[in-house]
Amino acid sequence: MSEQPSNLDRVSRRGLMKGSAAGAAVLPLAARGQEIRPAAMERQDVPVQRIPVTLNINGQARELVIDSRSTLLDVLRHDLELTGSKKGCDHGQCGACTVHVDGDRVLSCLTLAAQVQGRAITTIEGLAGEGLGGEGNLHPMQQAFIDNDAFQCGYCTPGQIMSGVACITEGHAGSEAEIREYMSGNLCRCAAYPNIVAAVKQARAEMEG
Repeated sequence: MSEQPSNLDRVSRRGLMKGSAAGAAVLPLAARGQEIRPAAMERQDVPVQRIPVTLNINGQARELVIDSRSTLLDVLRHDLELTGSKKGCDHGQCGACTVHVDGDRVLSCLTLAAQVQGRAITTIEGLAGEGLGGEGNLHPMQQAFIDNDAFQCGYCTPGQIMSGVACITEGHAGSEAEIREYMSGNLCRCAAYPNIVAAVKQARAEMEG
């Protein structure tokens, strides 16, 4: 003869979820407020400080008045409508926001715009016309991505291309293993990595002559 299930055994998952929600609803307001109030007060206590900046972007001086806390990525996308640099994770982990500052790749989501005044900023919009491509022509890396079908879904492509160029100029494109290592900061869930490696190799041959 089988044993009768206890009350605990008869508790369904739906019932458990309802019970948890009801329990949370009856918590004293003061207890819940202890976790919410400090963050709300902190937001109210931080004043917005707007400052004038001049940013040299793609060879043009752009004068702006921005929130001093603005990231370079937000200024590019929202203030200047240069939306080629993508906001992926917004935590410096995916590389979709990669741009060049004085020729070095940086994550624009982790860079304050005010920090890069007086420095040469290049975005994906300004890459065409640089180097061997010449005015009005694609950069060799852009053309290599087309030739090797290295686009993936396209969202991460601008960051991949900017990192690919830097990978070569930094001298880290000597082998497929090295390319993979130095492109590893640009992560995506798609499966075009072999095509990206091939594109970097093709562009390297043209960029380095």
